[in-house]
Amino acid sequence: AAYGDQVKNGAQTAVNEINKKGGILGEQVVLKLADDGGEPKQGVSAANQLVAEGIHFVVGPVTSGVAIPASDVFAENGVLMVTPTATAPGLTNRGLSNVFRTCGRDDQQAEVAAKYVLANLKDKKIAIIHDKGAYGKGLADAFKTTLNAGGVTEVLYDALTPGEKDLGALTARLKSDNADIVYFGGYHPEAGLLVRQLKDIGSKAAVIGGDGLSNSEFWNIGSQAGEGTIFTNASDALKNEDSKAAAEALKAANIPAEAFTLNAYAAVEVLKAGIEKAGSAKDSTAVATALKSGDAFPTAIGKVTYGENGDLTSQAFSLFKWQDGKIVAAE
Repeated sequence: AAYGDQVKNGAQTAVNEINKKGGILGEQVVLKLADDGGEPKQGVSAANQLVAEGIHFVVGPVTSGVAIPASDVFAENGVLMVTPTATAPGLTNRGLSNVFRTCGRDDQQAEVAAKYVLANLKDKKIAIIHDKGAYGKGLADAFKTTLNAGGVTEVLYDALTPGEKDLGALTARLKSDNADIVYFGGYHPEAGLLVRQLKDIGSKAAVIGGDGLSNSEFWNIGSQAGEGTIFTNASDALKNEDSKAAAEALKAANIPAEAFTLNAYAAVEVLKAGIEKAGSAKDSTAVATALKSGDAFPTAIGKVTYGENGDLTSQAFSLFKWQDGKIVAAE
């Protein structure tokens, strides 16, 4: 829900700003919300509902597990989707022409993390844990691939179950395997518990993760045990000239400029750019073609360009870390 709220806030703020300036092709933009509850079945029914309402363009879905089945519904019905947050490679690897994202892919961000470990922590004992989901396991497997290719084999590859509150068996195993580094593929609730429960049993293991650890809830759950936790996220959008207007609009609306909020804001801007270039708010195929033209579109996350499969060819990941409850650059 935390991520869904960030996406909703970002998209709504972008729509408000666009409407203030005359809308898209002279028409005001209407934002309709559909809740998939993070559940694939609910996501498919939400997708069908939007199709029934005659929606042509979608910002979302939020999670990869929902985005993959929902994208099939959208593809069959000529709906173009731009997800700000679904990072599973499988989403764009299936040859659908209607799928775009304003975030990078898990294999890209896991590779950045693995290269950091290989460059700086090669002699450490490394464990890999995931949460069994499309996002988490995707991250873990991509991290493992790059790590192993660099000549390092993990001491443990294991999984936890989301929602599980007691990770005692897992943390004990990590401690007995003398893990120095735990790469975690998953989201902030489990990551927060993991850092806290590792610290509680006296483990010195450092946790590294993906952008699922970028939410402020991570610190609320992990507290001081989260100090120094490193994660990959989209390179700091707020350093881009193009993001200034978005940052100001969000500030005026009292909304924190968090990564997923900016990605959602950018998703709306991408749709606007594509519709204007295609000259049609109805023909999603023409809009998809316009977005893949190679043009760079200015957005809240900087200038974006798209490849044939709807993945960003402009996106880069950087390393960040938690320090005193705030996110700072790790390098």
